Amino acid sequence: MKRLFIAVVTFLIALSAFAKDAEPEEDLFEFNNLVSEMQGVQAPYVKGNYLVFTAPHSSRYVGIAFDFEGYRQIHAYKLHNSYDFEGELTDSWFFYVLEKPKGLESISYRIVIDGLWTTDPTNANTRYDTSTNLWVSHVNLPPIEVKNTESVPQGYTRFVCFAPTGKKIRIGGTFTNWDSWIYEMVEVQRGKYQLDLPLPAGIYYYNYYSGITSFIDETNPAKGYTEDGRIASRIEVR
Repeated sequence: MKRLFIAVVTFLIALSAFAKDAEPEEDLFEFNNLVSEMQGVQAPYVKGNYLVFTAPHSSRYVGIAFDFEGYRQIHAYKLHNSYDFEGELTDSWFFYVLEKPKGLESISYRIVIDGLWTTDPTNANTRYDTSTNLWVSHVNLPPIEVKNTESVPQGYTRFVCFAPTGKKIRIGGTFTNWDSWIYEMVEVQRGKYQLDLPLPAGIYYYNYYSGITSFIDETNPAKGYTEDGRIASRIEVR
C-alpha cells in the first residue's frame, strides 16, 4: 500500500507540474490519458494535438529547446515512474509534452542532458540548421484536428461549442422557434460542448446560450441576421 501511495503521489505531482505550465485552454483530461498510456522511452510521437518526447532515466536532468522559440527557452522534462499492480517500481523515464504549435508543419529541436547539448538519441530524423550552424532533431507535424459544427452521418447535424468547463450551454434557433430551453449541450471534453440534432434539409439560424447570455457559434464562419435584426449563426443542411 505504501508503494501504491507513492505511485499515486508521483503521478499527481507530474500532473500538477504540467497544470502550472499549461495555458487555461489546454485539455488536462488528454494529458492524463497521455501519461497513463506511455510505454517507455521511444521516438517522438503525436497523440491528438500533442507531441510527446521521452528520454532514458540515466541522467539527472533533460531539457528541450525549439526552433520556433529561437532555442532561447529550455523546457525541463519530467520524471515518470511506472509501477505494477502491487506498487513495485518497474520502470522510469523522462518525458515532455508539447501542444502542437498552430500554423507549423514541422519543428526542429535540441535537447540538453546534464548540461551537454545534443540531438535527440531517440529520433533518427536530423538535419543541419544553417541559421545556428548546428545539427538538430526534426519532427513533421500532422495538421491539427479542428472540431466544427457540421453535418455527420445518419442525417444529424453536430453542433460544437467551446466554453469554460462546467457551464450549462444551451442552443436555440429557428428549429426551436428560438426557445433556448429545449436542448442542452453535453460537455464531451473539458470545455468542449456538443449536441447532435436530426434536422431536415434547409437553412437554419441559431445561437448558443449560457444563462440569459446568447453568443454565436465561433466554429461556424457563416452568419446572418434574425427577423428582429440580431446576428446569429447560419447553417445549411443538405
